Amino acid sequence: QQLVEDGQAPHTAIIGCADSRAPLETIFDTMPGDIFVLRNAGNTCTHAEGSMVGSLEFCTGKLGSRLILVLGHTKCGAIYGATKTYLDSQPGKKVAGCALEGLLQDLGSVAQEAAQEMGPGASSDEVAAHAVKVNVFHTMNFLLRFSESIREMVKTGQVQIQGGIYHLETGSVEFLGQSPLQKELLDSSMAIPPSMVTEEERGLHGVRTGADERVPSDLALSMLKKGNERFAAGAPTAGKTSDAMRKALVKHNQAPHSAIVGCADSRVPVDTVFDATPGELFVLRNAGNTCTHAEGSIVGSLEFCTGKLGSKLILVLGHTQCGAIAGATATHQAGATNAPGCALEGLLQGLAVVAKDASEQLGPGASQQELVAHAVKVNVFHSMDFLLKFSEPLRELVRKGELDIQGGIYHLETGRVEFLGQSPRQAELLSSDLSLPPSMALGAIRTSQDGIVAPKLALQTLKEGNERFVVGAPAAGKVHRSMCEALATKGQAPHTAIVGCADSRCPLETLFDALPGDLFVLRNAGNTCTHAEGSILGSLEFCTGALNTQLIFVLGHTNCGAIKGATAAYFAAKKQPTKANNALDVLLKGLDTVVAQAVAEAGDKATEEEVAGLAVKLNVFHTMNFLMQHSEPIREKVSRGKLEIHGGVYDLKSGRVEFLGCSPSQSKLVAGKSTVAPSLKDKMHGA
Repeated sequence: QQLVEDGQAPHTAIIGCADSRAPLETIFDTMPGDIFVLRNAGNTCTHAEGSMVGSLEFCTGKLGSRLILVLGHTKCGAIYGATKTYLDSQPGKKVAGCALEGLLQDLGSVAQEAAQEMGPGASSDEVAAHAVKVNVFHTMNFLLRFSESIREMVKTGQVQIQGGIYHLETGSVEFLGQSPLQKELLDSSMAIPPSMVTEEERGLHGVRTGADERVPSDLALSMLKKGNERFAAGAPTAGKTSDAMRKALVKHNQAPHSAIVGCADSRVPVDTVFDATPGELFVLRNAGNTCTHAEGSIVGSLEFCTGKLGSKLILVLGHTQCGAIAGATATHQAGATNAPGCALEGLLQGLAVVAKDASEQLGPGASQQELVAHAVKVNVFHSMDFLLKFSEPLRELVRKGELDIQGGIYHLETGRVEFLGQSPRQAELLSSDLSLPPSMALGAIRTSQDGIVAPKLALQTLKEGNERFVVGAPAAGKVHRSMCEALATKGQAPHTAIVGCADSRCPLETLFDALPGDLFVLRNAGNTCTHAEGSILGSLEFCTGALNTQLIFVLGHTNCGAIKGATAAYFAAKKQPTKANNALDVLLKGLDTVVAQAVAEAGDKATEEEVAGLAVKLNVFHTMNFLMQHSEPIREKVSRGKLEIHGGVYDLKSGRVEFLGCSPSQSKLVAGKSTVAPSLKDKMHGA
């Protein structure tokens, strides 16, 4: 009755395990009202971070508790299970099949840390026993990292956070003291747990759009730091993009708070690394996060982003273990002076100056590993300096305090970004009077003022451009500012619309040696209309209608990962049917028709590789046929001779495109009637 009338005032808040063998009130011989108890399997904040942190903020703030104790226990089933899951896991992340699997997977970071600390000779039980202790500190660190109010009370001495382990065997508690990382974590800037970041905090419509106010550079940098901290902590909040958010991005346009120049390395997905949603980051990527051989593209894109879109921060992001920088370092050390035999050699030679600077700064005693690591940092500053040296619009914004250019290095090993600040040469470079990158020169470019290109001439242009690419004598690539202005003010008139694969080895403008304005490019994995039919059809109807393009070219390529994956999935399903668990599975399943046709045509004795090779060509025709089957405007233009649809296969080894001509089914399809694409039926009928 007294507790009801006077309320509670627990002296301690305890995060403990839900294990029935560890009843906290009994272990500490307490009375009702003594301890504020939070329990779950594994005494962790994983999957319960908002509940745990919020409850503790209430207990320490409103109830006045001055001690938080995180209590693990020996033989913890959750920790032992997580350790076994981690040690038995194969490379590649498996999708959790239930909540328990998800819990054990998320505790895998604890098991991984314990395994690393114990060394390769430790048994599974030894690793698990140590993981119990690691997990206690992990939970304590989480509280410090993601609660501003708890951090503040710890700083002022009002609250202590201690750890302990309850020994089932003896009934005694081993008190561990404070976290070894407490001093470091008290500098955290994270106010709330990652999962509690609301959509509204990302923008008025749940994502950043043109309807949101422009973000100052210091706040944008803080957003990047917080996003990376969420990613590194394994608690991202991005990834859930609703239909309403996508519509808002279309209606209100984009207003990214930062522009990122990053490396194309697949291990450094920029949006993911910063836990960003669509609309937050304007991302430019190439091998080596450099302006070398892409200077006009990089500089021009950043001038657009900072000028038209209003972004106030540019971050140049390198990363550890960068293959491009390692290759450039080897090129420098080999003293290569010959003309490059391929584009890659040209890229590495262009980056060799970075390796040279790094070598000179470190001196002759540096190891290869040290040289490459330092070259990564030198290269970041090199790209930052290039932007300042060769762009007057960027320099002017920096001078006026309306733009900040920062550098960073993403550490593959930890997932964390090391922020480097501004270039040491910024003040010096702001006095530069250069306004264009060196390689940009005048050249011809197509605009809406040019005449319509007939299909035959457009096809010949593609063939000639591909030939130049193959022999290593491209003519495009030098784009002057006036050419960009012409495209912006006079509009586009592409001679060809291309449906190609998103594979990074198939850059369409490059392999056809095309300039901006030449090609209207649509790309996805597998150069298919499967699961993107509305986007593909609508885009091509726009291009062939509003822009008067008279050639559509569907381009597949050898060794296509999407086709090979679909073929493998098809054969696997024959042996044991499986259910699609993610978007990729659904995409591969959507290519079943093409694979089945390839199997039928190749015969029973054909290998899986042979089937996949044939499926690449059949998929090109399948996409061509789809366009005529499901778009009346396209079918009608083909029937009147106002539009041609051709196909081709790009050979990754030779660089040559095999031109396949029109679809064998074209006459039949043109003579019939088009039908609405499956996924568009409801939308077009107003359902």
